[in-house]
Amino acid sequence: MDRACELSLSSTLAIGNLMSRREKIEAMLADEPRDVFLRYSLAMEFDKEGRHDESLSALMELTREDQAYVPAFFMAGQQLARLERTDDAREVLREGIEEARRQGDTHAAGEMAELLASLGRDTST
Repeated sequence: MDRACELSLSSTLAIGNLMSRREKIEAMLADEPRDVFLRYSLAMEFDKEGRHDESLSALMELTREDQAYVPAFFMAGQQLARLERTDDAREVLREGIEEARRQGDTHAAGEMAELLASLGRDTST
């Protein structure tokens, strides 16, 4: 490898190491904007950064796909519960349970049902 290639590779690696996980995901999404897992991963990074509105928006978008992404319901429900938006969490979890059952994902339906039960009784009805 010649010196110019070494410097180029070294610079690329240094830049890659400086990029946050979110920035790396965003860079990959630039090439694959419809990639469901990358979009889900970006939503999770937004949550970690405290950017809850962006995270929840991204998760809810995934629930409205032609083939709804079931894990997005669960993560949105968990996040809403953490933010003490219990009624919203219940609504998302109920929708997620229905979708998981429709897709034959009994494990995910069960996990969401457990979280829903842990939120207590719905006093708004």
